[in-house]
Amino acid sequence: MKTSIKILSLLFITFLAFTSCSKDDDPADNDLFLGKYEGRISFTSEDDDDVAERDGSVTVTKVGNNYTFNFSDGIPSIGNIEMDKGDNSMLVWEDGEIGTIRITASSLNIAYAKDGRIWTADCSR
Repeated sequence: MKTSIKILSLLFITFLAFTSCSKDDDPADNDLFLGKYEGRISFTSEDDDDVAERDGSVTVTKVGNNYTFNFSDGIPSIGNIEMDKGDNSMLVWEDGEIGTIRITASSLNIAYAKDGRIWTADCSR
């Protein structure tokens, strides 16, 4: 009996994981989101090593209204980006920070600068 319950529990968790990570999930509509976007990325900085435009990926995590963008190829992450639920784009024009980030179920576009560092991404999933 215990074995049957364990197997059923494992199947349920597996089913839940596959259905919750659909590629047509729009991050703006979810409180929790994890998605990998692939395409062209780059990074320029006054202090760090530059990464010329190349094929790479950006893994996006969202908890509540806070997004984190984790780049491949040694590019530093962008964190603590806040977008209200239902919004899928952000335009920033503040002291030391300028840029735009747009994310949908199928695409991610980033042109963002902060503290002498510039991130770009033109990706899809």
